[in-house]
Amino acid sequence: MPELPELQAHAERLDADFGGAELAGFRPITFTALKTFRPDPADAVGTAVTSFGRRGKYLLMHVGPLTFVVHLMQGGRLKPDEKQSAKPRGGIARWTFADGRALLLTEPGTERKAGVWVVEGDLETQPPIEGLGPDADTLDADGWAAVLATRSSRLHGVLRDQHAIAGIGRRLANEICHRAMLSPFANASKLKPEQVAALAAAVQECIAESLAEERTHDEMVKSAERGGIHHGAGQPCPRCGDTLRAVEYRAYTVVYCPTCQTDGKILADNTTSKFLK
Repeated sequence: MPELPELQAHAERLDADFGGAELAGFRPITFTALKTFRPDPADAVGTAVTSFGRRGKYLLMHVGPLTFVVHLMQGGRLKPDEKQSAKPRGGIARWTFADGRALLLTEPGTERKAGVWVVEGDLETQPPIEGLGPDADTLDADGWAAVLATRSSRLHGVLRDQHAIAGIGRRLANEICHRAMLSPFANASKLKPEQVAALAAAVQECIAESLAEERTHDEMVKSAERGGIHHGAGQPCPRCGDTLRAVEYRAYTVVYCPTCQTDGKILADNTTSKFLK
């Protein structure tokens, strides 16, 4: 699923290309595309796109009095729609503009979990933004200490919990823990002040580096095309040379370096193993 850097860079590209364009129409293509009943998307027709933005893992399209909130889910994409065919492959929803251009939300497969919310007013008090934690790139060490103090679950899980921290997913969680030299299985509430400081610095560094990389692309690329340790299990650790290890789960993989992160301890690659402390 696209994370904070990918979505931020994509919002910037969309803003450069479609900012100021007058909305001519919005059409949900699938039955489940539009997640809200009110306000009516038609209320934004005839007004200009003020800007594109991002909150957590959501793209924001501000148009007149309304905001279209878009969740891409795992494989969704919001891209210029040159063909504007009646039944686009993987099509979820389409925005058309007065100058003849269009944007198409697509998602491969059959699950069709990507979707659009239309919101008027304060986004932070309404679904789907309501309840999100602060964006990960906005916190300093004190902010992280406050977030972690009440969460006794494993650090990797806390980083991916959008109600705790918004914008971090599986890839960044692996990169951040490795950069901070922290076990992804550590109890988040028991981190020492110096470990929290290392975590805060690692978050800023990993997001900044990822964003700089994303800005070199014309569109979102696949996770496997990005650098770092996320897809590096079995390869040498770039810091110490030890072999990177992985713990596989149904929906995600934890990648870590035993030497750098777990005091040399290796966690067996199955979900019933005893987790490291």
